[in-house]
Amino acid sequence: MKKGDMARKALKLASWTSMALAASGIYLYSNKYLDPNDFGAVRVGRAVATTAVISYDYLTSLKSVPYGSEEYLQLRSKVHLRSARRLCELCCANRGTFIKVGQHLGALDYLLPEEYTSTLKVLHSQAPQSSMQEIRQVIREDLGKEIHDLFQSFDDTPLGTASLAQVHKAVLHDGRTVAVKVQHPKVRAQSSKDILLMEVLILAVKQLFPEFEFMWLVDEAKKNLPLELDFLNEGRNAEKVSQMLKHFDFLKVPRIHWDLSTERVLLMEFVDGGQVNDRDYMEKNKIDVNEISRHLGKMYSEMIFVNGFVHCDPHPGNVLVRKHPGTGKAEIVLLDHGLYQVLTEEFRLNYCHLWQSLIWTDMKRVKEYSQRLGAGDLYPLFACMLTARSWNSVNRGISQAPVTATEDLEIRNNAANYLPQISQLLNHVPRQMLLILKTNDLLRGIEAALGTRASASSFLNMSRCCIRALAEHKKKNTCSFFRRTQISFREAFNLWQINLHELILRVKGLKLADRILALICWLFPAPL
Repeated sequence: MKKGDMARKALKLASWTSMALAASGIYLYSNKYLDPNDFGAVRVGRAVATTAVISYDYLTSLKSVPYGSEEYLQLRSKVHLRSARRLCELCCANRGTFIKVGQHLGALDYLLPEEYTSTLKVLHSQAPQSSMQEIRQVIREDLGKEIHDLFQSFDDTPLGTASLAQVHKAVLHDGRTVAVKVQHPKVRAQSSKDILLMEVLILAVKQLFPEFEFMWLVDEAKKNLPLELDFLNEGRNAEKVSQMLKHFDFLKVPRIHWDLSTERVLLMEFVDGGQVNDRDYMEKNKIDVNEISRHLGKMYSEMIFVNGFVHCDPHPGNVLVRKHPGTGKAEIVLLDHGLYQVLTEEFRLNYCHLWQSLIWTDMKRVKEYSQRLGAGDLYPLFACMLTARSWNSVNRGISQAPVTATEDLEIRNNAANYLPQISQLLNHVPRQMLLILKTNDLLRGIEAALGTRASASSFLNMSRCCIRALAEHKKKNTCSFFRRTQISFREAFNLWQINLHELILRVKGLKLADRILALICWLFPAPL
């Protein structure tokens, strides 16, 4: 056979093979059997390209503009916005872990530039949806039965879709209505590779921008994602927090159906309600916005300062409000218990002391306890990050005056101006602090939507929890009955002081109120 004939046959064979592969690929893709996102090369290539484009934009766009000038600030804002949009597109395309990390960044309202947080917030409503074919497959693999064998009815349209799972409403054969949380089938397999990819990319970016230290983001993902992907762990968390906060009659945690739950499928009691930031729903259902805000503050203060077991994903989709069907009282429904932070006793007590010092404006102790928590010389910035207040407000007393629109804008602008210092601080504080900061910002977002942010009452509720927590710690560490009694009396006195302080704040409109407040503060020094 001639060489020319052999070449033509080889070319013909290659052409037919390529056509067959292409046709098979199109058929599989059109029938949802093949997804380009399943290929590691596609995901890696997309992430590398996006990182390179963002880095090049920062390196070149700001190069010829004087640092700190008006032109520089305007141009930097545009670069932030372009980069945030590119990052958002990457998260939406790669899905799963990328969306989860993007949501985390979007929650850091007072720690990252506003261009990033406002852009990445949309990721809470743009999570991927698994097909019913995939949902049936996960349920079949994990529970060993078909959907029609397990449920009387099962809604194909999910109630909600998140980065790692989606929730469907269903009715069991005994008539009970349940919520069925099903994990996206591919997210577990991709998560470890995605985290490794992020780690490599962040290390590469650090070579170009040494002042930005974002390895804390990878460390958090490494630690938390395996826990969030285990729905049995989520069920245990739900039961633990329900028992821990059972004295709050306004809190509802849906019951878990353990007989039909696995690592990828979680069955729970179905509880309906409106999102906690939906003022229209509350007005329509005659639910007091201020009461809900107070309840939320009490609940989270108890978790953080007293129990050291903190629900760390209170975005509005995970916190519902309703009127209790029996009593008619306002109730908070807490959902999605996959992400909790367990605080060590040392961290919790230092954090209690720090907030006490912030509330009562003891700046010497603010510095001491900020430094104990890893802030170093950046303790003023740390105090501002915790409270989302300006340094002037921190020095004057955060419970003395509510945050203004001007101050709020100043804080957000400072997040852009001090980004290198913020990233450095986040890399040095204890890992427990990172989710606490995220939780604080999510709660502030809810308060801002309800118009109840940073009231003196919320700070005083925090102070009550701090006093109780510190007193309990002292009593636990003494064997003397006399000493325990002394601590209990001091605790009761300090709580009485706070009640009196709160009463005075309510009548502050009177001309004599300021004088009375000054007299009380002089007679009874602030509790520490």
